Amino acid sequence: MSEDYSVAHIPREGARGLWSAPRRKALDRALRTILPILVISGLVYLWDWTVKANEIPPYILPSPGLVLKTLVDERALLLPSLATTLAVTLAALALAVIGGVFLAVVLTQSRVIEYSIFPIAVVVQVTPIVAVFPLINIYIDNHLAKILLCAWIIAFFPILSNTTLGLMSADRNLRDLYRLYGASRWQTLRHLLLPAALPYFLGGLRISGGLALVGAVVAEFVAGTSGFGSGLATRIIEAGYQLKIPRLFAALALISATGVAIYVILSIVSNRILGRWHESAMEGRR
Repeated sequence: MSEDYSVAHIPREGARGLWSAPRRKALDRALRTILPILVISGLVYLWDWTVKANEIPPYILPSPGLVLKTLVDERALLLPSLATTLAVTLAALALAVIGGVFLAVVLTQSRVIEYSIFPIAVVVQVTPIVAVFPLINIYIDNHLAKILLCAWIIAFFPILSNTTLGLMSADRNLRDLYRLYGASRWQTLRHLLLPAALPYFLGGLRISGGLALVGAVVAEFVAGTSGFGSGLATRIIEAGYQLKIPRLFAALALISATGVAIYVILSIVSNRILGRWHESAMEGRR
C-alpha cells in the first residue's frame, strides 16, 4: 500500500510553521526594535539609580537627566561641533568609497598589481593613526585636511578589502562562460563581478561608516585643536579640562547617537539595495 503524502500527513508543528511565517517575520521585526530599547532603558535606569543612591556629585558622574538638560541648554555650542564632526565623517567616507572601490577594481585586474599594492594598504591600515599623525602634521598645513586624511585612512581599508574579496568571489564557472562568449573585461566587470561584490561592499560600507566617525574624533583629539568651529572631540577636551562633566557626557552622547544613526542608515540602504535577491537581506532567514 502506497502512503498518501497529503497535507493531513504533515506534522502539526510543520503545518503551523508553514502558516506562521508572516507572524515570525513580524515578531522578528518587533524584537529587533523592542529588545535594544528595553536594554538601553534598563542601563539608563541603572545609571540614574546609581547616581541617586550613592549621591554621586555631578562633577564625577552626572545623572542622565542632567546630561539631557546640558544637551538642550548648550545646544548652541554642541550642535555646530556635531555638524563639523559629521561633515568630516561623511567626506572621509565618500573618499574611502571612491578610492576603495577604484583600487579594488584595479587590484583584481592584475595579480602583479595586487601583489605589489595590497601589502602597502595593509601596512597603512595596521599602523596606529596616532603614530602617523606627527608626519601628517608636518607635511600638511590645513587643519581640516589633516583630520580628513586621518579619518580616510581608518575608513579606507574595510571597503578595499571587502570589495576586493567580493570581486574575487564571483563564480568561476560564470567567469569561464563569459570568457567563452567573448565578453570583454568591462562587460565581465559590469555584469558579473560588480554584482557579485555588492553584498561584500555594503558590508564594508557599514563598517567604514563607524570607523570614519572614530577617525574624525581620534584625529581631532590628536590634533588638539580649539575654537568655536571645532568638532565634538574639542568639546570633550575642553569639558575635561574645565571639569564640566555633564557637557563631556553630552558630547559623548552625541557621538554615540551619530554612530548609531550612521550604522542604521547604511543598514537600511544595504537592505534596500540587496532587496530579495540576496540571502543576507531576506527577512526570516534564520
